[in-house]
Amino acid sequence: MATREGILRAATKVFAKHGFDGGRVEQISTAARSYDRMIYYYFGSKEGLFIAVIEELYRRFNEAESAMHLDVEQPVPALTAVIRFIWGYYQKHPEFITLLNTENLHRGRHIRKSLRAREYSSPAVGILQTVLVAGARQGVFRDDLAARDVYLMIASMGYFYLSNRYTLSAFLGEPMDTPPAKAHWEGFIVDAVLRTCQPR
Repeated sequence: MATREGILRAATKVFAKHGFDGGRVEQISTAARSYDRMIYYYFGSKEGLFIAVIEELYRRFNEAESAMHLDVEQPVPALTAVIRFIWGYYQKHPEFITLLNTENLHRGRHIRKSLRAREYSSPAVGILQTVLVAGARQGVFRDDLAARDVYLMIASMGYFYLSNRYTLSAFLGEPMDTPPAKAHWEGFIVDAVLRTCQPR
């Protein structure tokens, strides 16, 4: 019989492929080699399972982020490492973007019911805050930066590119999903963020 973790893994794949509306409990229990009743036992409902999937996505992201070893006394390399981490994580975990797209289509109505959503936002912003403060103290970063704003800049530049790369390829008439194209955009993000953070 599948464990709670096994059901979560199966649900992540099913919801990433079919969305919340298209992902059926029967599909998930089959993929998890379990039974529908076990989903209701652990999660209460399909919505409860979807919320748990989103929470787990954020938990894993924060866990990976917390494992980074940053030398905040070297703020420029540290900020660069954070940027590259976020960009790289999005690429290694496409389900992260797919499922967040699904939840945004639903105007965040499921994650708003989560009792844990806010706790998952603080580590990422907190890491950036430490780096930005060290950079401002050394005079290499502006002293009026909000870590939240820098985080949104990094996340949006990576998220938008990857979530829209296929339509962008058609619209711009050039491949956006090749390794050289993605490497170029990574460099662009790093340069744009560092320039934004430099003293005026």
